[in-house]
Amino acid sequence: MGDLSWRFDEREYNYIKEVLDSGFASGTSGNMNTRLERAFAERFGRKYAITFNSGTTTLHAALWALGVGYGDEVIITPLTVISCMNAVLYCNAIPVFADVDPNTFLLDPEDIRRKITPKTKAIMPVHLYGQVCDMTEIMSIAREYGLSVVEDCAQCYLGTHKGKIGGTFGDVGSWSFENSKHLTTGDGGIVTCNNEELGDKIRKLNSQGFRNATAISGKIRVSRDIFQNPSYKRHDRLGFMYRLPEVAAAMGLAQLEKLEWFVEKREKMAQLYKQVLKDTNCSWLAPQLIPKGDRNSYYTFAAKFLREDLKWEDFRKKHIENGGDGAYAAWTLCYQEDSVPDVKRILESMHLGGRLNTDRGICPNAEALQPKLMQFTTNQKDEDEMKVQAEALYKTIKYFS
Repeated sequence: MGDLSWRFDEREYNYIKEVLDSGFASGTSGNMNTRLERAFAERFGRKYAITFNSGTTTLHAALWALGVGYGDEVIITPLTVISCMNAVLYCNAIPVFADVDPNTFLLDPEDIRRKITPKTKAIMPVHLYGQVCDMTEIMSIAREYGLSVVEDCAQCYLGTHKGKIGGTFGDVGSWSFENSKHLTTGDGGIVTCNNEELGDKIRKLNSQGFRNATAISGKIRVSRDIFQNPSYKRHDRLGFMYRLPEVAAAMGLAQLEKLEWFVEKREKMAQLYKQVLKDTNCSWLAPQLIPKGDRNSYYTFAAKFLREDLKWEDFRKKHIENGGDGAYAAWTLCYQEDSVPDVKRILESMHLGGRLNTDRGICPNAEALQPKLMQFTTNQKDEDEMKVQAEALYKTIKYFS
């Protein structure tokens, strides 16, 4: 992959310099975080936005604030980064894995329904690869059973379902600012919601339970006279230390100003890949299905590799030889990771042994799909780099055809 410094320009430098020039005084008031939060909330049409130091801590705090706790169950997809499973476990709760649709690669609402039990507390849809889940059905199920919904939009900025942006359907939307995402602050994340009481809870969890922290503001030192008084009690809730540093927030604010540009570039690369598949009449690379009218923001261009007579690894090797970035594999399914025995040992010590179902066959579509998935990069600098990747895919398909 080429140099990615093109993602940054004078805006990032100017905002970061603003923080440095303040001598980090803004760290007390949270000036850059506040500006980023307000701009993000406005862009996504939500009342409240709260920045975090990762897209994992966002999920943890959201679930905790929604009341997910000891022995509760949260339905998630197994085809996702392990952060989703771990965030549930951090709440002393049990991840329950629902299968995916073999064509959209996203959570199957019907299997969500099958996996609901009296202990189910929440659903965590993951808008994988830039495509929004079937939130119409998922929200219908959530309302029917009185369940909370946390949308993981780590890979999905401005993707839509039925004209509505992903992350704005459920109780909480969560985005990641990790290096590879549409927007980056190095590491970091943000959540949005419309409920002020919920936002207050999330903010306090984000910042050590400070009394003055609210959905609207992370500013904790309202009055020096009060804050420095020996009788002042700073904390009224249990909280964690999940705040985003001011320098990172400054970078995020600059990145947000270029969001449409970032997304459109990825969409353009995806269209070139699609044109290659059309021009080569390739039926053995099947792209992620996009429901009619929906928008995929293409964190990556994902496709199923359907050749039985050709090794996945051999295709990737030739793709790199032809100048491509190579195909990235999907994660091992969460319940098949090597960390699972350790997780079960911990659950056993909490008297929750046997609650985590990791049996082979519980999500047959995901198990069949995972080893076939190929993810092609979409974060190219310019049209010249895009053409290189498109040409590499064209040559590789032709070679094996």
